[in-house]
Amino acid sequence: MTGNPLYVLVLFFMGAGWGLTVPLAKVATSTGHQPYGLIFWQLVIVVAVLAPMARLSGKPVALKPHHLRLFIVVALTGAVLPDVFFYLTASKLPAGILSILMSTAPLFSLPIALAMGNDRFSWVRLTGLLFGMAGVIVMIGPKASLPDPGMTVFVFLALLAPLLYATEGNIVARWGTYGLDPFRTIVGASAAGAVITLPIALLSGQWINPLHGFGIPEAALALGAVTHGLVYAAYVWLVGRAGSVFTSQSAYIVTAFGVVWSMVLLGERYSVFVWVALALMLGGIFLVRPRPSFRLGVPKEAARLHACDEAGPT
Repeated sequence: MTGNPLYVLVLFFMGAGWGLTVPLAKVATSTGHQPYGLIFWQLVIVVAVLAPMARLSGKPVALKPHHLRLFIVVALTGAVLPDVFFYLTASKLPAGILSILMSTAPLFSLPIALAMGNDRFSWVRLTGLLFGMAGVIVMIGPKASLPDPGMTVFVFLALLAPLLYATEGNIVARWGTYGLDPFRTIVGASAAGAVITLPIALLSGQWINPLHGFGIPEAALALGAVTHGLVYAAYVWLVGRAGSVFTSQSAYIVTAFGVVWSMVLLGERYSVFVWVALALMLGGIFLVRPRPSFRLGVPKEAARLHACDEAGPT
């Protein structure tokens, strides 16, 4: 770990910020708001926050058809589809447990990376994968682990989100971003995601007018999206100065803060099995240790910062 106190401070700022977005997502779904309406406004806010930074981030690249394909693929695998599962389960699972589950993307990333040729087999990483699988089993196996045994099905639904993040990371690792920097890629993908989700939200009856009856859930959505945009900017800044390996340590901090914020703000408490599962999963992530890349979306960076491997050209 670098000894620069500023870098350490920024690292914990990122962890606290992204960790906070997990209980905020639970609050945003507390009154029945459905995924596509939430996802649309989330992406619109991310574009509003990050677009000015993208203009200052370097020389622009002329957009071509392959950039549009990139935006659509990143939007679908990094925001729209995983966030559907995230928001569907946010109202069903304790936010702390959801934070732990979102941290499992590196565990999914390893077998995908091996299948795509992005990585080489390693017994150490395989051991990490087994640790993560053991963590899931400990979380859902004992009767005293989850507050309600009926939540088990939502645990598996929630795991589809990090599976998609891992897919996104490996796609970017394999084919790159065609010369675009992270800010422009995220802004373009967020805009594409908003265009995709708008008609779905309208046609499915999931449209949300945040200015109509603006309350705590709507404020939580806005705060979560703005927080993501600001913390993401800090992430890009820190990668450029302290390196990706140092910055990737925020993944552990995000997970820890997600659990702590959920306990403080939502009054959640967990059984000893959940704490054992957390230890196993974090141990597994440490052993897998893929290098990080940028990711789209909110609030799952605890998983995403580790989801891309050393083959990633970003």
